[in-house]
Amino acid sequence: MPILSYLKALNRALSTEMDADPSVCVFGEDVGVAVSNVTTGLLKKFGPERVVDMPISEQAFTSFATGAAMAGQRPVIEFQIPALLFLAFEQIANQAHKFSLMTGGQVNVPVTYLLPSSGSRGGWAGQHSDHPYSLFAHVGVKTVVPATPADAYGLLLTAIRDDDPVIVFAPAGAVGVRDNVDFATLAPVPLGVGRVHRPGDDVTVVAVGHLVHDALAVAEELAGTVSVEVFDPRTLHPFDWAGLAASLERTGRLVVVDDSNRSCGIGGEILATAAEQMRLVAPPKRITRPDGAVLPFARELDLALQPTRAQLRTAIEQVAKTSFSTQTEE
Repeated sequence: MPILSYLKALNRALSTEMDADPSVCVFGEDVGVAVSNVTTGLLKKFGPERVVDMPISEQAFTSFATGAAMAGQRPVIEFQIPALLFLAFEQIANQAHKFSLMTGGQVNVPVTYLLPSSGSRGGWAGQHSDHPYSLFAHVGVKTVVPATPADAYGLLLTAIRDDDPVIVFAPAGAVGVRDNVDFATLAPVPLGVGRVHRPGDDVTVVAVGHLVHDALAVAEELAGTVSVEVFDPRTLHPFDWAGLAASLERTGRLVVVDDSNRSCGIGGEILATAAEQMRLVAPPKRITRPDGAVLPFARELDLALQPTRAQLRTAIEQVAKTSFSTQTEE
């Protein structure tokens, strides 16, 4: 089978949708020269009317995309770095996200916000290394974090076709992933449907984005002692709570690994919902960045603030050998 890279999957999805739907267009800084490699070849193929380089004002072109969507277009905005979402948060969360609700469904705003290489890219320092997906899940914007090339392709297709705003985080830790893929099987992936990458009996690990690959590696390391199920939610809002509940019916034990800050993060929400509504036989654990983390320029310090395989392995081993009854006895 041919090899498909994560970045090429995003590019292929954009090209596929632009071929199929003339209302799909791309806005962003340096999208014509494809500075992120996601829009490679699109300017030559579709022209400057549909692949539009924007001035350095995220607030302006994010608002522009909202208006274009209300007028019948399906814009895809590429943001070069995740911190730019803080500048455009008002335009996304308070404007684009709310128009259809505040007009009783009379107005649709089908905008896709694409974040290639979100999170740490190694030495990009504090203002370029955030992973703010929890903010958008919190306010109710549809939020997508694909881990694999096939899911990147399928979820981006679905995001573009959705009549609501959708934000797609493509983690820097995943963009280098390459998989053997039968191109004929590539298809849209529905929002709100998770994926079990590896079945298991003892512990469920919920891994977000690129951390799916770390979870799979740790699960393989522990295969002789702990049977680990790796659950990838793929979308954080809507979240596949039914899929997680089914996994916990099998294992009863939960570890979440999430490359964002600890307080008010999606990792805490997953633990809280599982504790309220699902079968747990042992206290769950989460592995995240520290509270209020700002990643520094120094590579060693940058890595020290991110979740590690060693932390995940320790958490799995601890959860696997504990239960509520043993904790009470202690």
